[in-house]
Amino acid sequence: MRRLLCVTIALLLLSTQIASIAATTEATANDIAALRAEISSLKADYATQIARLEARLNQAETALASQSAPPSGQVSSVVVMPTVGTAPQRTTNALNPDTSLVLIGTYAAHSIDPKRYAAPGFALADAAGPGVRGFSLGESELTLSANVDDKFFGAMTAALSVENGTTAISLEEAFVQTTALPYGLTFKGGRFFSRIGYLNEQHPHTDDFVDRPLPYRIFLNGNLGDDGAQLRWLAPLDRFVEFGAEAYRGDSFPAHGARGHGAGIYTLFAHTGDDLNDEWSYRVGGSYVHVAAAGRATGALPDIFDGTSELAIADVIFKWAPNGNPAERNLKLQAEYLRRWESGLFNSADYAGTQDGFYLQTVYQFQRRWQIGARYDRLFADNTGANIGGTVLDTRDHDPSRVSLLLEFDNSEFSRLRLQYNRDQSNRSTDHQLFLNYIYSLGAHGAHQF
Repeated sequence: MRRLLCVTIALLLLSTQIASIAATTEATANDIAALRAEISSLKADYATQIARLEARLNQAETALASQSAPPSGQVSSVVVMPTVGTAPQRTTNALNPDTSLVLIGTYAAHSIDPKRYAAPGFALADAAGPGVRGFSLGESELTLSANVDDKFFGAMTAALSVENGTTAISLEEAFVQTTALPYGLTFKGGRFFSRIGYLNEQHPHTDDFVDRPLPYRIFLNGNLGDDGAQLRWLAPLDRFVEFGAEAYRGDSFPAHGARGHGAGIYTLFAHTGDDLNDEWSYRVGGSYVHVAAAGRATGALPDIFDGTSELAIADVIFKWAPNGNPAERNLKLQAEYLRRWESGLFNSADYAGTQDGFYLQTVYQFQRRWQIGARYDRLFADNTGANIGGTVLDTRDHDPSRVSLLLEFDNSEFSRLRLQYNRDQSNRSTDHQLFLNYIYSLGAHGAHQF
């Protein structure tokens, strides 16, 4: 009996221990399963978080790359320092490039037939004149742009215009540009507008006035652009400082004939800018252009120039906005001085000339949608050589000049309506010119340069 009782007690203790071990084992298995489930959940959550952070990082790097590629790096409390024009501004989808279309139309009235336009002392290229009378479509611009990958940006701008009843398409720009070179360097290659001066790199639809200043029209045929390469360095400073150099084929005015084995234009430029205070900012610059012209033709006859042409440009711009906010009111003061030296053969006769030009302009936005502007431009020429008397290089003791007044209504940043009056004394007679102009921008449209 005692043995049976001992065996029973032993069995009870054993069964209790076995039950305890089983319960412990079951709890341990459950804990392990729970821990594994929690680890899997954490892994999934971390993977989601990492993917989200990587996406944000890629977006930030893309934005930084697209902002570092434009022609600026300066920060202004008044206005963001440059863009531009067609430099990388933003990227939405690498497989779907940003597309923008700019529509431009003008009605022009002239008291003197534009076909009789002349500026004594200067040989004029095709686009140097004041345009045509009546209604004209002007140049409508189609631009495609996007980041190619993490190191390159690409853009193309085609201009559509009507000439003598025929639609013409010209390629204004088609280039690639680096976005991630070290040491503040940026390389651009293809067809593009030069970064000399202030206005040159901008497309005409971004100008404050309907037409370009006289020095740009006569010295650069509107602006300098060609097939070539550009290297630009942005200094690692608190203020905006850049230096750059360019080489072009040399087919466009003021060059011709692509001398120098396909490199007929060389440029150097430097710009700096900063905030003066919370309301004022500025940018100043200097540029130099060396051109080799071979058979450069101007005029209807035409006149032929062979030789060298050198151009120096000094530019300055100041901007003001109350408390650094330009939305309601802002003021822009802008000026450039251009000086050109040419020597060689003009219509096979010896020729040397020094020619100067400048413009001063101001635009004041006095309330949110309205602004007014005024501009004065002037040219001077001192030409010498055999047999220039009676030619287009003969100044006839006259210095071309012009006064312009502007009234503009902007319903938004994408639509502009402008009324402009010019008192143009390019020739010895005064031409009274009146322009009514519209500009509409559709699609993606980046910020303009400072």
